[in-house]
Amino acid sequence: MARELSEKDWTLLKTLAPECDAVVCVSSGFVYRSILPPVANHYANDEQDFLERLSRLSDEDLRYLVSLVNDGSESLGCVEPKYAEIFIDFVRNRLGDEDAESILRVYEDVDECVT
Repeated sequence: MARELSEKDWTLLKTLAPECDAVVCVSSGFVYRSILPPVANHYANDEQDFLERLSRLSDEDLRYLVSLVNDGSESLGCVEPKYAEIFIDFVRNRLGDEDAESILRVYEDVDECVT
């Protein structure tokens, strides 16, 4: 589900990718509509860097991001499996199995890419 990023969403994106200075995806030319895909696909250098970026989130911010994934607002469709797995494991370690399993179910059901 495509959405316009809220001010809070932009704050999270800047927390995860402080070097993000454009609202437009370089690859697609579209305005970002999600937080995780640009971080995973454009800003993280590798898996370790992605994990370190996720570690910048407070538990409150992570819960917010999980809620966006669960309600379909935050797209995981463009996130490569290795990065989705890192995100799910990160959620499991920080918030618990229930939240991680809910993200996994959403990821397995995703069939579209919304950056």
